[in-house]
Amino acid sequence: MQVTLQSIQDAARSIAGAVMQTPCLPAPKLSQLTGADIRVKYENLQVTNAFKERGALVKLLTLSEDERARGVIAMSAGNHAQAVAYHARRLGIPATIVMPEPTPFVKVAATRSYGAQVVLAGEMLADAQAEAERRAEEHGLVWVHPYDDPAIICGQGTIALEMLEAQPDLDCLVVPIGGGGLIAGMATAAKALKPGIEIVGVEPELYPSMLATLRGEQATCGGATLAEGIAVKNVGVLTQKIARDTVDDILLVNEDAIEQAVNAYLTRQKTMAEGAGAAGLAAVLTTPERFAGRRVGLVMCGGNIDPRLLSSIMVRALAREGRMLSIRIATQDRPGVLGEIASLVGTLGGNILEVSHHRLFLNVPAKGTTLDVTMETHDRAHADRIIAALEEHGHKVKPLDLGESRL
Repeated sequence: MQVTLQSIQDAARSIAGAVMQTPCLPAPKLSQLTGADIRVKYENLQVTNAFKERGALVKLLTLSEDERARGVIAMSAGNHAQAVAYHARRLGIPATIVMPEPTPFVKVAATRSYGAQVVLAGEMLADAQAEAERRAEEHGLVWVHPYDDPAIICGQGTIALEMLEAQPDLDCLVVPIGGGGLIAGMATAAKALKPGIEIVGVEPELYPSMLATLRGEQATCGGATLAEGIAVKNVGVLTQKIARDTVDDILLVNEDAIEQAVNAYLTRQKTMAEGAGAAGLAAVLTTPERFAGRRVGLVMCGGNIDPRLLSSIMVRALAREGRMLSIRIATQDRPGVLGEIASLVGTLGGNILEVSHHRLFLNVPAKGTTLDVTMETHDRAHADRIIAALEEHGHKVKPLDLGESRL
C-alpha cells in the first residue's frame, strides 16, 4: 500500500460505519482565549477514546485469511493497544499486546477488557517492542506497528478528509507528533485536497524527536511529560520521509502549556483531553501571534487521561487563577481566634475548604499557633483582599503553594 490521497480515501470507505466520523466543530471559547478561529476535531469520542482505531482497523482489514487465523501482535502502552484489541475482537482475530511493566493498571485492564492477551515486558517501550518482535517471529504473528506502516498512516489520514469536508475553509492544521503516523497521513490528505493549507506539527519539549530528525540532529529525549502518548524517542522511517515533504513547521511545547491546554478543554469545552490530545492547543496558547486571526483546525486526538491527574490539573489551575487560596496564618493561641478568622473570611465572601492547626512547630511561639487555611475565592484580586483584611486584624499571613498546606 502506498500513502496517497486515493489510498486514504479507500481507507475511509473501508472503515465507514465501524469507526465513528467524529464531529469537527467551531470552538468560540477557545477562539476567544487564543485569538485564532479554532475548530476542534473530537477524536476522544471514539469507542477507545482515541484516533488510533482508524489506522488499526485499516491494517487489520488488509490481512489475509491465513494472517487473521495466525493472529496479530502489537506493542503499546496505551491507545494503540486498545484500538488493536478492540477491532481484532470485532473481526475475530486473536490479538497479543505487549506493554511495559510500569503501564498503569487502568490501561492494562482496558486492553484486556477488549479481549486481547496482554503481556507485560520490560521497563520501557523499547523493551516491550523487543519482546513483541521476538514473539512475532516465534509464533508467526502479524506485527501491527503503532505508526510506521502505510496502512496505519492511511487510516490516520482519514481524519484530515473529515476535517476538510466539515470545515473546508481551514487555513492550518495543528497536529500532535509522536512516531509521526498521524501527521504523515493527515498532511498527505490535506495537501492533496488543499495545497495551500499549512501543516504544523507539535511535540513536547522533552521529546523533540521529529524536529531533530528533520534537522539532521540527534534528539535529546527524556523526562516525565503529561503528553506521554507522543513521548517517542524514535520516529518512523516512512513517517519522517512523508513529514519532510509535507509538514511546514514543527513547534515544541512545555509542560505548563500542555497542562493549561488540558484544563482549557475541560473547563471551556467540557471535554476531556489527555496530554497528547491537548498538544495542538498548547502550541496555539504558546505562540498566539503565529495563529492570530487564522482558521485553525486542532486534532483533539485522545481523551484517555487518569482522573486523578485531571483533578490535580484542575486544582492547580484554580490556584494559578487565584480562585483557590492556601495560606498559613500565625496568630495568638486563644479561645475564639479560629471563629474570628472564619467569620472574617466568610464576611468577605471566601469559602473555607480545609483548616489545619499547628501548635507544636518549634518555630511557633509557645503561646502562639499557626493555621493552614485553604479556601475558594472569586479571583486573585478577591484573594488579595482577604489576605489584606486578615493582616489588618493582626494576623501574619503567608501564601502557600497548595502542596505546602499539608506539611
